[in-house]
Amino acid sequence: MSKVKEFLTPTEEQEIISAIRTAEKNTSGEIRVHIEATSKKEHFERALEVFHLLKMDNTKDSNAVLLYVAVNDKKFVIYGDKGINDVVPKDFWDSTKDSIQSQFKQGNFKQGMVDGILKAGEELQSHFPYQTDDVDELSNEISKG
Repeated sequence: MSKVKEFLTPTEEQEIISAIRTAEKNTSGEIRVHIEATSKKEHFERALEVFHLLKMDNTKDSNAVLLYVAVNDKKFVIYGDKGINDVVPKDFWDSTKDSIQSQFKQGNFKQGMVDGILKAGEELQSHFPYQTDDVDELSNEISKG
């Protein structure tokens, strides 16, 4: 069995998807999680590539957030599109990364992702509140490479 398949149980995957739904409930923002074994590219560069492959750069308000995890490399990237990146506090991405990383270091991978997703969702809500005409533009399912 691959490390990607072992990384999260099916129940943990459903909890992450549930966290995405919760985070997106009060915002027009979009959140995705992508998990793969490794990257031959620098991880930030690979996260940007995945961001485009998942068409996250096509949201109406440029307010998508990707949580990219390379399991075997023990690396992750949290990346926000221009719309959100331009309005969050200067230290937001670092503090979000730190909250994810503190859980990851303890082996709590699901909880780290849930914490990061919910934190991003709160920030998205404050800058991109839910509108009555909002459409869920992207899948909430975890993508795997």
